[in-house]
Amino acid sequence: MASMAFSTTFFTPLRDFNQSRTNSTPSTSFHFTKSSIASSKSPFFQLGFAQQPSSSFPIVPSKTRSFSVNAKAIKDKTIYDFTVKDIDKKDVSLSKFKGKVLLIVNVASRCGLTSSNYTELSHLYENFKDRGLEVLAFPCNQFGMQEPGSNEEIKQFACTKFKAEFPIFDKVDVNGPFTAPVYQFLKSSSGGFFGDLVKWNFEKFLVDKNGKVVERYPPTTSPFQIEKDIQKLLAA
Repeated sequence: MASMAFSTTFFTPLRDFNQSRTNSTPSTSFHFTKSSIASSKSPFFQLGFAQQPSSSFPIVPSKTRSFSVNAKAIKDKTIYDFTVKDIDKKDVSLSKFKGKVLLIVNVASRCGLTSSNYTELSHLYENFKDRGLEVLAFPCNQFGMQEPGSNEEIKQFACTKFKAEFPIFDKVDVNGPFTAPVYQFLKSSSGGFFGDLVKWNFEKFLVDKNGKVVERYPPTTSPFQIEKDIQKLLAA
């Protein structure tokens, strides 16, 4: 099969994240065969690359009718329609969190943002859990391969080093063909500057008491910066 040409825009480690939004973004042409991008295990998806035509940035891809119908079906759901696996591989229905405000985060253990985010997430959870806040952490190894450990290693790291008491779930894909269904819902419900792509570790989704996504925050937004938004939803 002839190779398919893509123009690919991607992020270097997150210290370049803000710079990439303000500076002109170079486009680099790569050639991939179909098989090279078919799996989330390929470097293409492991690094969370975004496919972009070289003519402009960002580009909203064209949508077929079937895609639009599927997206609408996802948006008609709530977070409570999904079942996920926890860090111990046990099924958890997210309906158990009905009536609570949820802050959902894709986490990593070896990112430059790890220490500040885990610390602040733990503080927020401690301060607001009795008022109805739940922090749901989903480990993901797609950005710089910065969450390579086993579930047991991730659990020990978060709970021992940062005293994390909030729920931590099974490692998931947040981009690519094997995106976890709950992340398909989160992304389709919120959009964002880069469309459906999660951009890096510690992107955050805020979900209200009705199970609907009300806000999406880039990785550079610290948990403490979201505190006022959380308080408003808790008081609603």
